[in-house]
Amino acid sequence: MAGHSKFKNIMHRKGAQDKKRASTFAKLAKEITVAAKMGGGDPAGNPRLRAALVSARANRLPKDNVERAIQKGVGGGDGTDYEEIRYEGYGPAGVAVIVDVLTDNRNRSASDVRQIFSKAGGNLGESGSVAFMFDQVGEVQYNAEVADAEAMFEAALEAGADDVVSSEDGHEIICAADALNEVSTSLEAKFGEPESAKLIWKPKNLVEIDIDAASGVLKLMDLLDDNDDVQNTYANFDIAEDVMEQLSADG
Repeated sequence: MAGHSKFKNIMHRKGAQDKKRASTFAKLAKEITVAAKMGGGDPAGNPRLRAALVSARANRLPKDNVERAIQKGVGGGDGTDYEEIRYEGYGPAGVAVIVDVLTDNRNRSASDVRQIFSKAGGNLGESGSVAFMFDQVGEVQYNAEVADAEAMFEAALEAGADDVVSSEDGHEIICAADALNEVSTSLEAKFGEPESAKLIWKPKNLVEIDIDAASGVLKLMDLLDDNDDVQNTYANFDIAEDVMEQLSADG
């Protein structure tokens, strides 16, 4: 089980998603607001808003919440001004972690993220301390049942993607960051709307960790995900299936 977005699958298996629905809705709405403020309220001309709306629908964010978030972004809200901040640090066993934050209070977020790293046995680093271990790329995700691996692979390459990883959990399509809109639009014409289409930080290499380190790393990722200001987390860990099964049994 690898880091970054794959952590969501671990959470889902543990039944944590339902408990965090309200937090998820708030984070989705915040991203929609920021996207609309930066690029306007028309998703056809605003790739970031379009991607945010895809995630909102995949997570069943109510239509009223979506409309309020867009209006807030284009000038019809309470005037809250969110700032985008990226934090970098190390978790247990030297696992590299990138944390993307949207906040209306920089000092609060910095203090919270630093405390979370410390609580989980890690430490917050300087800007640039781990980013060189990652590439920013576009990622499009589909459920496994929309196509077989060969059909998805051929369609993705034709659309301009660089790589496709298919498994029982679904299809993960990777492309250059500036090709995300083109690739996702092409795939949507063939397979329908994806589960997500967004920019991510993809680790260049994965670090396999043992059960003790895995427990600490997952604690760190869980604490970060619980924070209202944290939008996304990415890490370069890899957990063997037998270790993952043991952690799931213990949890």
